[in-house]
Amino acid sequence: MYALAAEEAANPLLPHPAELVIGGLSFLVVLFFVGRLLVPRIQKTLEMRTEAIEGGLKKAEEAQAEAQRTLEDYRAKLAEARHEAARMREEAREQAAQIKAELREEAQAEARRLIEAAHAQIEADRQQAFTQLRAELGRLSIELASRIVGESLEDQARQTGVVDRFLDELESAGEAAVR
Repeated sequence: MYALAAEEAANPLLPHPAELVIGGLSFLVVLFFVGRLLVPRIQKTLEMRTEAIEGGLKKAEEAQAEAQRTLEDYRAKLAEARHEAARMREEAREQAAQIKAELREEAQAEARRLIEAAHAQIEADRQQAFTQLRAELGRLSIELASRIVGESLEDQARQTGVVDRFLDELESAGEAAVR
């Protein structure tokens, strides 16, 4: 039996009871220190990381919401700017049409004024030509009448009377021919 007990004691798989007790007590001491000191610190660190991650996610969501609001504001302002640009283009077209109409009216008024001035000038030239023609015709008539009558018609009053009568007869004959 002694040999048997020696064989059992030499079995490396079975620990010695004193080692078992010391190992168990050491395990409990380590477990106590780990449970009391390290676990709360690990949990505190994990909670801080969780809060940091959740805070980061919350900040990211807030930033996303702010970016969305900014984008909507930008789109609204862009739409308003486009509307304003369209309104300004329409006003510019209306102003251009109005300016064009005013310039056309001014040009037409200037053309009428020029035409009236030309008509007045033509009438003045016609009157001047008529007066010159009448004077020349009177001079020629007096000269012809002097030759026919054989006496001088140099007297101014006489000349005027003869010329006026001659021209009135010509005008009457011209009007009768037109009728």
